[in-house]
Amino acid sequence: MNQPQILVIDDEQQIQRALNTILGQQGYRVNSADTAEKGLALAATLLPDIIILDLGLPDMPGVEVCASLRTWYNAPIIILSAHDAEKEKVNALDAGADDYLTKPFSAEELLARIRVALRHNSAVPGNRDTVITSGPLTIDLARQMVTRDGEMVKLTATEYKLLSFLAVNTGRVLTHKAILQHVWGYSDGSQMEYLRVYVRQLRQKIELDPHNPQLIITESGIGYRFIA
Repeated sequence: MNQPQILVIDDEQQIQRALNTILGQQGYRVNSADTAEKGLALAATLLPDIIILDLGLPDMPGVEVCASLRTWYNAPIIILSAHDAEKEKVNALDAGADDYLTKPFSAEELLARIRVALRHNSAVPGNRDTVITSGPLTIDLARQMVTRDGEMVKLTATEYKLLSFLAVNTGRVLTHKAILQHVWGYSDGSQMEYLRVYVRQLRQKIELDPHNPQLIITESGIGYRFIA
């Protein structure tokens, strides 16, 4: 069986060499491009299972590359970003990226993010499980029912809509703007306090320790991620 194919779009030769080694050792098939133009051409030719995209490309901003890819490419995109590029990370995630990693990153973290992205991509509509389990929590999407340790968790309609949106995107970083738009219909990312209040309420109901959440993880300055 062919291993997943990964396209790396990054102009740093050191990063390219490191990723080729790390991913190759895990059996992934790896191709690389050092410009946006080459990366977009390779993506169209190879149709890779996942793309790792640097935001700091020499010929085109990574956010624009991500947006261009998303006009036709549906598989996962993982963003690589420098420490000071938080706004660009948010913009890239809003443009359709699935996750991000901040340089420098560990090989273990990269491989874990790739596994999550590939699992998420395999759960296409029609095949996706209608029951999502994370530790003691079970979310039955078909019955719109949530239980913890077998006991029913009473959620408001908005709390359930928020939780189910996070859960069906398990492992993905969802930006504040994306969540607000889906749950409340706010297209400009306003009303952040609504989101904070509801996340706090959800954690009180589903987390074993709401002050040390293990299910709904805060991505500081960016959004939230549901862990299963």
